[in-house]
Amino acid sequence: MNNKHLAILTTTITALSLAAALSAQQDDDEPELGFFITSVGSGNGGDLGGLAGADAHCQALAETAGAGHRTWRAYLSTQAMGSEAAVNARDRIGSGPWANAEGTQIASNVDDLHYNNAAINYEHALDENGNSVNSGVQGDSPNKHDILTGTRMDGTAFPPDQDRTCSNWTSSDAGSAMVGHHDRYTFDTPGASWNSVHPSRSCAQDDLVATGGDGLFYCFAAD
Repeated sequence: MNNKHLAILTTTITALSLAAALSAQQDDDEPELGFFITSVGSGNGGDLGGLAGADAHCQALAETAGAGHRTWRAYLSTQAMGSEAAVNARDRIGSGPWANAEGTQIASNVDDLHYNNAAINYEHALDENGNSVNSGVQGDSPNKHDILTGTRMDGTAFPPDQDRTCSNWTSSDAGSAMVGHHDRYTFDTPGASWNSVHPSRSCAQDDLVATGGDGLFYCFAAD
């Protein structure tokens, strides 16, 4: 091999190495999964096994998506009940930032999530696998845009006088759950809430399905 060919080969190898390094850097720079809507619910209406059961569901789904190394929490509030204090959804999901399965940032911190949350819409509020969640107005059937939260718009729990959490996520019968709409800029008027739109008909799975839901909820990486 003469010097000319050696120089060309060296240049080519250097260029390929640089391209590989840049590609690896871009992969490292892409935000990891930190937010998703559950692709499936508990199948038992509003009975999620309490907050612990809901968190475990988030963790299991994240594991299948390759993000099980993170600590996952369900975006759910509970109401004061007996000696148990209320729990605010906003206080249990970490500090952010959070990105969806495509690397799109959903919010940079908790305040951003609750007061500047335009990224939570049909396009970006995806499940753990990066799939869109059904929206009736998009022609998807069945509609699944009612997302369980039990939460007021600012991310805090409701007072205990009316059940808005299916008995703190242990009932698949009586009571109701506050839901948000993940497709709010499509189905609703602009500015409608992603986390607090209306109470469900009841906590039964059939009633959640009948009014446009499937017992799905939001999950956030809390670490």
